[in-house]
Amino acid sequence: MAAPLVLVVLVAVTVRAALYRSSLAAFIAERVEVASPLNAWKRVVEGLALLDLGVSPYSGAIFHETPLIIYLFHFLIEYAELVFMITDVLTAVALYLAIQDYNKVVFKKQKLLIELDKYAPDVAELIRTPMEMHYIPLKVALFYLLNPYTVMSCVAKSTCAINNTVIAFFILATIKGSAFLSAVFLALATYQSLYPITLFAPALLYLLQRQFIPIKPKSKSFWLYTMQYAALYLCSLVVIICLSFFLLNSWDFIPSVYGFILSVPDLTPNIGLFWYFFAEMFEHFSLFFVCVFQINVFFYTIPLAVKLKEHPVFFMFVQLAIISIFKSYPTVGDVALYMAFLPVWSHLYRFLRNIFILSCVLIVCSLLFPVLWHLWIYAGSANSNFYYAITLTFNIGQILLISDYFYAFLRREYYLTHGLHLTRQDGTEAMLVLK
Repeated sequence: MAAPLVLVVLVAVTVRAALYRSSLAAFIAERVEVASPLNAWKRVVEGLALLDLGVSPYSGAIFHETPLIIYLFHFLIEYAELVFMITDVLTAVALYLAIQDYNKVVFKKQKLLIELDKYAPDVAELIRTPMEMHYIPLKVALFYLLNPYTVMSCVAKSTCAINNTVIAFFILATIKGSAFLSAVFLALATYQSLYPITLFAPALLYLLQRQFIPIKPKSKSFWLYTMQYAALYLCSLVVIICLSFFLLNSWDFIPSVYGFILSVPDLTPNIGLFWYFFAEMFEHFSLFFVCVFQINVFFYTIPLAVKLKEHPVFFMFVQLAIISIFKSYPTVGDVALYMAFLPVWSHLYRFLRNIFILSCVLIVCSLLFPVLWHLWIYAGSANSNFYYAITLTFNIGQILLISDYFYAFLRREYYLTHGLHLTRQDGTEAMLVLK
């Protein structure tokens, strides 16, 4: 499998290098779908200019990245294009290795359940085979590296690519069973963009399973391990934040980064749900509705943890999708990360209801973004309603896509234990309806 992965990496790097040298690079870097006020490269350059002048990069309202990012590029600004290509390759390799290990775990668990007669006798066609799972890690790497969303993020030099790399290494450390590295990378991801804190729950559930600790609130071992992992995470986060303070000798970055993410003061159009809503809202209502909108990212974590406690990797996938849809400043780079996991759930395709229609919706919306932007900003023949309408359609498409996968996952799990051919008490054929 190493040779095909190397080939995919070479193709991906070649495509990115060619685009960097083309006239499209400047156009892509300006696209609001690719770069947000949080991660736009031109804002990083502004922050670096202020830093070189001896002024705090957070003294104005331009720079909102973390101190570690600005100091990283303070030394590597000459090699920025290479840095972004390397981060994409590292993300793909980390996801490849993570899914490779996850498939081994899935196959062992499946084999054990078959030996214990936990599956219904007529579900042989639902059982996953090693041949079927063999190419999934490669497909994941391919889906990430050659996804147009990922390519555009890399060419635009959006720091979202670095966030994705940190999250990918967090996923790899979690699936490998390393609680320490998992906590460190989760702390780094939280430090970078705040919302990955919601990935704490699926990571903890997976690590508990790896340690064969029962997920029961009355279990002492459950609470002991939870406290240990939480302590590792919090200590890592405190160390990273303190390091940022020592680099800047100031706490200015906290309101400029995290306050900016939570309060959403910059209403530059993007592919998210916030900007248009708050542009039209009366000022005295904004605080209440900002809280309501922000709660969306965190609200689903507990019910998903209860429902998917036996399937933490699928929980992680759903949570990544929720973050990319409901965060305050999303970009297509965020969407690319969770979409890379779609090949992992290829065994659910037979249960998906609207995959073709939803795929068409997402593709058409992606093509219409620049068209409606041009009509609004340059031609003057449209207005912000047109652009927000396509944004809403794009996000509804994502929500329905994730809902479809969630439905398919639960349906397959039900069939595994109850059988494919369901019957009522009177012997007639029954239909499965999930509510």
